[in-house]
Amino acid sequence: MNRHEYLKVLQAYPLQLKIAKSKLIIREMLSKHEMYASVSGIGSIVMNTLIQEVAAGMGIRVKSVYSDTGSEYSSTRLFFKEYADVVVRPKHNMRYIFTEYGYPIISKTQSRYIEDIRNPNVNAKMKDIRMNGSKKGYFKISEKWKYLLDADFKISNKCCYHLKKAPLNKYKSNSGAYPFIGEMAEESAERKKQWITHGCNITSGNVKSKPMSFWLDQDLLEYVTLHNMKYPPIYGDIIRLEDGTLTTTKESSTGCISCGYGAHMEEGENRFQRLKKLNIKQYNYIIGGGHYVDGWWVPSNQGLGLGHVLDAYGVKY
Repeated sequence: MNRHEYLKVLQAYPLQLKIAKSKLIIREMLSKHEMYASVSGIGSIVMNTLIQEVAAGMGIRVKSVYSDTGSEYSSTRLFFKEYADVVVRPKHNMRYIFTEYGYPIISKTQSRYIEDIRNPNVNAKMKDIRMNGSKKGYFKISEKWKYLLDADFKISNKCCYHLKKAPLNKYKSNSGAYPFIGEMAEESAERKKQWITHGCNITSGNVKSKPMSFWLDQDLLEYVTLHNMKYPPIYGDIIRLEDGTLTTTKESSTGCISCGYGAHMEEGENRFQRLKKLNIKQYNYIIGGGHYVDGWWVPSNQGLGLGHVLDAYGVKY
């Protein structure tokens, strides 16, 4: 059985078996390293619950850490500031990141390719790969996005690193603890690829654990429902549809409200249109504002100017 097939087998496990396996994975890491739990959404709340149960049995205390990017729903930020043991914050805010590096649109890979092509410090060989692909045709900008090379705003994938990962890396360095991360392979092709390559636990080098990588979104909602757990109000209620599946009545996940990754693929009412209904003040700030500085469209004191960016690639708001 190859890794792809094994992942499918794990994903098909019943919930109780997934819980048991995740606890074994957690125990393995706690027996080798000092760890902390990175919390940010429903998945990480479930993960942290399992971690604390295992840790208590081992006589260990594992701290939960929330990276406050400043760019999530206000209610989500408030929830995790009260929930987490430790709150870390970035050195710079979203306005600074968008101005210095650029806006996150399309996907992490495509925004990186666009940034590399436009960056005068990137060598000619890499620029050629980004434009035309490697010998096998990989690692290049998609043809349909090449017109954005002429956009009057910067495009980059650096916001997640500076706003979320860098503060957590600093905490890791200062505390000596390594992270438990509540990511699941089903969430993206990249996260599935990471599981295929590394599995749940990396025990040396870049030490980390993703003990719920083989869980599905339905498992999370089922666990939360069974245990009547508290979670950020931005999800709304958890309800069961006629076909038996569970869903949330508001948002399906938390995250930066000014992130454009995948927005062009959302059917029906997208994240920005929902934001307008759920928090008009935050909506006005991220969509409005913006001005030109040295020929580049950047955030202003009035707002992040994301509306101008979304217009450029046809995302409604």
